[in-house]
Amino acid sequence: MLKKLFLLVLIGLLLFGLTFSASAQDFNIPNISFEIGDGTAENQGDDLVLSLQILLLLTILSLAPAIIILFTSFTRIIIVFSILKRALALNNMPPNQVLIGIAIFLTVFIMAPVWQGVNQDALQPYLAEEISLEEAYQNTVDPVREFMFNQVDERSLALFTNIAEIERPETRADLPTYILIPAFLINEIKIAFQIGFLLYIPFLMIDMIVASILMSMGMMMLPPVIISLPFKILLFVLADGWHLLIGSLVETFS
Repeated sequence: MLKKLFLLVLIGLLLFGLTFSASAQDFNIPNISFEIGDGTAENQGDDLVLSLQILLLLTILSLAPAIIILFTSFTRIIIVFSILKRALALNNMPPNQVLIGIAIFLTVFIMAPVWQGVNQDALQPYLAEEISLEEAYQNTVDPVREFMFNQVDERSLALFTNIAEIERPETRADLPTYILIPAFLINEIKIAFQIGFLLYIPFLMIDMIVASILMSMGMMMLPPVIISLPFKILLFVLADGWHLLIGSLVETFS
């Protein structure tokens, strides 16, 4: 049941993305009818099952954006952007909405080959009724698992394999997805912090130099951040920081 609901959510998102640039089509209002059941125990049981399915589907739909971004490149990108913003000592610039928007479009760019494979091997054959729902689900999961396997390291996989107390898998197909996803997330956070550390070093040096100059001039009451901020922004602009940062981030997923 969860597999079917997950596939329906993913199919809906893919359809939205594939038809985003298409021209508007005529919208016909469907006929709506209301029926009153006879109140028998059989009908009550069916209504209860249907209500639970709708409740579960709505729950998955509400969590779908958060779930989907966790097994994409979004996590690494947004963490690096947040660390860069902190290193530059910029509280509200750029706004969080701008950084999230950039991270989303970079995620779409990086994950485009994966979504194209899902669309070609799972969505279109399923809509054409060439494969079953189970086959469509498997064809959807396989490209995503392949992407995560290409990014995760063996240490993270071993950590969650040992925690789950399962036998060491011999092949990638033997590793359950519920172990692969947290291992992938831990590895993404680790790589993001490594990149963030390298970003922090030049800006930290500027802060130390400015603080030393102010102390030598006896201006101990003047916050060094006020003086160092223009120099950090100037350094980032002269080095074409956005070009280098985004280019390096995209290359880490290749």
